Amino acid sequence: PLGNKEETAAAKCTQPCLGESLSISDLECSLCIRMFFEPVTTPCGHTFCKECLERCLDHRPNCPLCKHSLREFLKAGRYSPTVLLQDIMLAIFPTQLAERRELHRAEMAELSNLTKNIPIFVCTMSFPGIPCPLHVFEPRYRLMIRRCQESGTRRFGMCIYENGKSFADYGCMLEIRQVELLADGRSLVDTIGRQRFRVLSRGHRDGYHTADIEYLEDKKVSGEELQELQSLHESTYRLAQRFCEHGDLTSRHILMQHGPLPEKEEDIQASADGPTWCWWLISILPLDPSYQLNLLCCTSLRSRLWQLQHVLTALLQQPP
Repeated sequence: PLGNKEETAAAKCTQPCLGESLSISDLECSLCIRMFFEPVTTPCGHTFCKECLERCLDHRPNCPLCKHSLREFLKAGRYSPTVLLQDIMLAIFPTQLAERRELHRAEMAELSNLTKNIPIFVCTMSFPGIPCPLHVFEPRYRLMIRRCQESGTRRFGMCIYENGKSFADYGCMLEIRQVELLADGRSLVDTIGRQRFRVLSRGHRDGYHTADIEYLEDKKVSGEELQELQSLHESTYRLAQRFCEHGDLTSRHILMQHGPLPEKEEDIQASADGPTWCWWLISILPLDPSYQLNLLCCTSLRSRLWQLQHVLTALLQQPP
């Protein structure tokens, strides 16, 4: 019992002693010059905020302070928090730690907005409901993908480059389904297309593009117009089936890569983006990206189906 009392007294004595010998500047990350947030210690013994270290490793697989190689550390793909340091901060500077957490929460809330300052990946055409696999290697996009995951949205905008602009006026939101981290920090990102959008204004954040956007919706029709639309939908789908059964080498290769033609939806106006099979077809047809972009920003399903009929008819008339 006496031993236990001595241990308790020693523990009580340690806290004020530690508090007297430590100042807030001893608990600052040398990269962001702020109090550590989720501190991580490297094998070479240096401690940084997890996010700060990740951003450095996006550029070079070395310790930011001593340049020691962190390839093996990076390869593990996991960062264990320095628990003792977290406990010390909580015990001695609880108010400052709460403020630091609040600051991080506010930054995450800002990154979670899905119409203001959304991250834009400038790369390829993508479409609603259609998978879009990406190979991410540029430091700015590695940061962007990580933020999309950490903020919980798992979404970013995809636009193609357009001459005279940083990127096109229309794009498609992508949702991250899975990220496979490679040993050198690159990643294979499996995404799927969600809503289409129009760019209202452009911006930047830490090297990547951002945009304020508004989402697009197909115009709804009813009555006689809807009946006409349904018969146009039927006849275009039959043409699409013929094209897929055409059997030439190119279309066989396409079907192996992209899978079969999606089934016809019962309610053609159920989705704001119209039937998925149309987007599947637009993604596999030999179309110029600028023509694909025109189809993406079109909010009339009737017009989109007419254009697809025109393209399919031309392709089916070509000799094999």
